[in-house]
Amino acid sequence: MIWRSAFALASPGGTRARLSVLIFHRVLPRRDPLFPGEIFAEQFATLVNHVASRFRVLALRDAVQALAQGTLPARAMAITFDDGYADNLEIAAPILQRNRVPATVFVATGYLDGGCMWNDLVIQAFRATRRASVDLRSIGLGTFQLDSHQNRRAAIDQVLAHLKYLPVEDRRDRAERVLSSAEVDPPSGLMLTRESVRALHAAGFDVGAHTVTHPILARLTTEAAWDEIRQSKLDLEALTGKPVDLFAYPNGKPGADYSPDHVRMIREAGFEAAFTTAPGAANRGSDVYQLPRFTPWVRNPLRFDWLMMRNLRQDAERRIA
Repeated sequence: MIWRSAFALASPGGTRARLSVLIFHRVLPRRDPLFPGEIFAEQFATLVNHVASRFRVLALRDAVQALAQGTLPARAMAITFDDGYADNLEIAAPILQRNRVPATVFVATGYLDGGCMWNDLVIQAFRATRRASVDLRSIGLGTFQLDSHQNRRAAIDQVLAHLKYLPVEDRRDRAERVLSSAEVDPPSGLMLTRESVRALHAAGFDVGAHTVTHPILARLTTEAAWDEIRQSKLDLEALTGKPVDLFAYPNGKPGADYSPDHVRMIREAGFEAAFTTAPGAANRGSDVYQLPRFTPWVRNPLRFDWLMMRNLRQDAERRIA
């Protein structure tokens, strides 16, 4: 109970409350040798059980409203997932339900029903290729030797960093060329379907918007950014039959990935809150359209508690004016 008491002191209830929001993407069925730090089912079950013993885990919408009203309980936390991976329903949801822990899934609607994000094309290329090397000089990179998991992972990281901030169409085109150079077919079944979004919603999980194609908003024209934001909301409202009032910025770094104009667009589109990937815990004075999120990339319970405590004490006002 020592840690619960410590968290209650660092995150009291009422007007001085602080809200911790965790961010996840995938929950894999088993450990992945290429991404050993990516959480898998057994680890996630342990983590959810641990979190539930330390924090009051609330539905994100309820937590945001309570924070604004000054009625948030002590040790408040919410859990979120970004992008809309199928394993959010297949693996994460049953674990969360067993522990009676709510969560929100932010969905990039353009990848529903068989789509695949550009980064997953790159990952699949280096994961599945049978080639000993892949020549990517045609897209401004070199030749990658792939004789070990370490080299494959290094290739993935280098290519993702190279492509990440390219214009959307160019980024997708080059990712597809990486896949072609590796002589690999695109992965299938990675993302949620429309039916599974409805199933998540019916199971009690909130669904939030994450644009259509997951672009870096700061790299788009004003018109294109507005279309991405507004259409994702409309798509999800049509699917769920309910208002979608929560948004997560793709990539989510204040200033680098979105600007004050995008904050304004989110507000004018009718969202009630939006979330970044800047660390920290929100307080009553936080900008509701730039709320922080954080996940410690550790699995050791004591280390997790220590990092969560540090995050609670961190300045949460990393935002753009």
